Amino acid sequence: MSSTTDKIKGYTNEAVGKAKRAAGKALDDPDLKAKGDMQEAKGDAQKAVGKGKEAVKNTIDKL
Repeated sequence: MSSTTDKIKGYTNEAVGKAKRAAGKALDDPDLKAKGDMQEAKGDAQKAVGKGKEAVKNTIDKL
């Protein structure tokens, strides 16, 4: 998977997670809120992987 794909999936998961968390708060549903928190964390991790891949690629390109 490319760094761009990782970052796009990360931003998507982060946005969906935030929406789930907000819905969980609004509906007083702790399970939905927790799922949103987990999905948002997954998105953060995916973005970090994408940024890491990009940094490695940039370093290799400079060699």
